[in-house]
Amino acid sequence: MSIERITRKGGEVVYRVRWRDHRGRNRARVLGRKRYAEAFDGEIKRRKRTGELALMDAGRETLDEYVTGTWAKAHAVHLAPRTRRTYANTYDKHIATRLGDVPLRELDPETIATFQAELIGAGVGPHAIRKAMTLLGGILQRAAEARRLPYNPQRVVRKARLPLSPEVRPLAPLTVEAIRRVADLRDATIVSVLAYAGLRPGELRRLRWRAVRERTLLVDALKTGSRRTVRLVAPLAADLAQWRLVCGRPSHDALVFPDGHGGEWSANGFEKWRQRRFRRLTTEAGIQRARPYDLRHSFASLLLHEGRDVIYVARQLGHGAELTLRTYGHVIEELEDAPQLPAEEAIRLAREAETAAIVDEAHAEGGA
Repeated sequence: MSIERITRKGGEVVYRVRWRDHRGRNRARVLGRKRYAEAFDGEIKRRKRTGELALMDAGRETLDEYVTGTWAKAHAVHLAPRTRRTYANTYDKHIATRLGDVPLRELDPETIATFQAELIGAGVGPHAIRKAMTLLGGILQRAAEARRLPYNPQRVVRKARLPLSPEVRPLAPLTVEAIRRVADLRDATIVSVLAYAGLRPGELRRLRWRAVRERTLLVDALKTGSRRTVRLVAPLAADLAQWRLVCGRPSHDALVFPDGHGGEWSANGFEKWRQRRFRRLTTEAGIQRARPYDLRHSFASLLLHEGRDVIYVARQLGHGAELTLRTYGHVIEELEDAPQLPAEEAIRLAREAETAAIVDEAHAEGGA
């Protein structure tokens, strides 16, 4: 670090401060008076001692430059493919168009609050706004951790409220069995896995026979990047055993539910199954507005009905206790004084009732 006295052609005297930045590059700044140069030189020395020197020149790049040049290469690469696509769409559609050309150092709380207000004024949906704010906060947090920003300005901006989420309505075992009754064996087994093990659709699509153990299912949760064991209730174990027998006893490495070509069932393929097959099954079973994801709620309800605590249910579902309590709080309150019923028993009673209904229908048709 040094201070140089420079006399310009017109006779004006200025002072140039030279220093090396945190990356070893030569930097310089010209100031008009010596006392300003001395004060600036002292500030550089102070920041060098405290480790703040990196902030002197940080944040000059625009948000777009940081995202494409650093964040996408260093951080987005670790995300699941579907999450990357969602983030890219959110960034391109909502963030880049409004903040992409803004230097990082100019992204203060007021700028971000204005950004959120513009999204609201443009009629963007509340959940899309929340996704955009969360993504922006994640990007700026990485920038702050890399000392390109002194702090994450998004964290001090109050996010717009989300509308109240509709209460989840778990499908009772009797309803699940009504769906299985009108399905072929493959679809019936899929419904069983979703309803009686609580797998996410993506987890079901990637499920292999080696993950089906004697008392548990070993689930790779790509969404959370973790692995968990899910309790394998006896009725579901019997359903899977029957399905495996019909499939010709495939190897441990084989997919439980492959696509029509024997490969992994794609997300698009599952969506087509939902729209065509599952919708038809629920219609035939006399059920309105049911989704495959509702079957995941059914598993949570089964566990709560048998008296399991929130921590146990959260671990089985593969998410946090806070989310579990927020999602199923009304179910917990509804079951607070109800007698406990083991999950296996609830499924057994539902299947017996469904069998009795089939027999009654057969007798009625015979009598007619």
